[in-house]
Amino acid sequence: MKSYVEESGFFGKENPEELAEKYGTPLYVYNEDNIRQHMKKVAGVINKYPYRANYSMKANSNLSILKMALEEGLNADAMSIGEMILLLKAGFPADRIFFVPNNVAQEELQFAINHNIMTSLDSLEQLELFGSLNPGGKCSVRINPGIGAGHHEKVITAGKKTKFGIEEHDVDAIFEIAREYDLHIVEINQHVGSQYLDPQPFLEAVENFLRIAEKFDELEYIDFGGGYGIPYHKLEDEAEFDMEDFSKRFTALLDAYVEKHPDNIPLFKSEPGRYCVAEGGVILGRVHAVKQNYGNKYIGTDIGMNVLARPTLYDSWHDLEVLRDGKAVTEGERENVYVTGNICESGDLLCKDRNLPVIKRGDLICVLDAGAYGFSMSSSHNSRPRPAEVLITKEGTAKLIRKRETYEYIFSNLVED
Repeated sequence: MKSYVEESGFFGKENPEELAEKYGTPLYVYNEDNIRQHMKKVAGVINKYPYRANYSMKANSNLSILKMALEEGLNADAMSIGEMILLLKAGFPADRIFFVPNNVAQEELQFAINHNIMTSLDSLEQLELFGSLNPGGKCSVRINPGIGAGHHEKVITAGKKTKFGIEEHDVDAIFEIAREYDLHIVEINQHVGSQYLDPQPFLEAVENFLRIAEKFDELEYIDFGGGYGIPYHKLEDEAEFDMEDFSKRFTALLDAYVEKHPDNIPLFKSEPGRYCVAEGGVILGRVHAVKQNYGNKYIGTDIGMNVLARPTLYDSWHDLEVLRDGKAVTEGERENVYVTGNICESGDLLCKDRNLPVIKRGDLICVLDAGAYGFSMSSSHNSRPRPAEVLITKEGTAKLIRKRETYEYIFSNLVED
C-alpha cells in the first residue's frame, strides 16, 4: 500500500510524530507548497479574457492562508461580517472582497456598504432592504438557474430544492426593485454546488448562465461560482480534476458569449474554495483505545466530530493513513475496522468497516484532504478545545499559525452569578 504523505513529502523536513509531541493532538497540518500550487491553478483557469478567481474563504479562514490567497492574486468571497473583517485584516482591499450573504440582518449589509464591499443579494426582499440602505448604489444578485450539482444533497446550492438565489422568472422583479431604489445591478452570480470531478454540470450551468446574463445591461462582472472537486480516494488512484481540459471547455463557452458582445466584455469570475486548500491539509490524531464490540473492531482516536464534521454531516470519505514512530505503516497485516472519535455521539465516526493496517494504541492516524471545511467547521462540542494549526512552510519547516484553544478560552464568555 502506498503512502500519500511520504510520496508527496507532505511534512517536509518535519517528523509527524515530533509534530504531534510538540503541538499535541489532534493537530491540523497544512503544506504551503501544495496550497499555493492549487491557488495558482485556479488563478489561471481563464487567460484569454479578464478573469479573477475569488477564494471562498469559508473553506478555510486561517489568516496565514488568506494572505497566501492574496499573494497568489486571488480575490476573496465572504459570507459574514467576521469573514469580511478577517479579509481586511489579511490585507485584502475592499474592491477585492465580494460579500455573498444568505438571509442576513440589516447590520451585515450596512457593514459591507460602509466598507465599500460589493454585495450579492440572495432574495428579492434582501435586494429591497439593500436598496433602502444604499439607494443609487451598485450591487450583485445571486441567481438560482435551476441547475445543481455536488457530492451530497447538502452541498448542492442551486436547483429546485435549495434555499439559495433568486429564480430566473423573478428577473423582472429584480429590475423593478432596482428602478425603485436607483440600484445598478453590475454583477450576477451563481453557485451550483460543490465537489464535482466531472465538470459537465458546471459547464452546462455556465452556458445557461451566460444566456441569463443577456437580460442584464449594466454587467461589469459575471460570477459562475466554484465547486471544483479533489480526489478524496487518492490512495485508490482516483483521478484529479482535469483543470487543463476544463479551462479549454470553459474558454470555448466564453468565446461564444464574447462573439455576441464584443464591445462589452465583463470581468469573468469563479469562486473556488475546496480546490485551493483541501489537499493541502491533514489531521494528526492519536489512537487511545482499541476494542472489540459485538464482532466489530473499533479504533478510538482523539479526532472527534468536533474536529472534523464532514464524515458525520455528509458521510464523507477521507483516506486514512496509519503512522507509527513517525513513518507510514504500508506493509503487514490488515483488518476491517471502525475508526471513531472521542465524542459522545453514535455518529462520531471517521470511517466504517475500513480495511487498514493493524492499528495499535499510541499510533497516529493521519486524515488526508482535511484542509477544506475541517477547522472552519470545528467546534468545542463536549467542551473540548479546538486544535492547533501548523503550516509546513516552503522551506519545509513547521510554523504555528493557530494556537490550541485552552479550557480558559472556551469558558471565557460564561457569566457567573
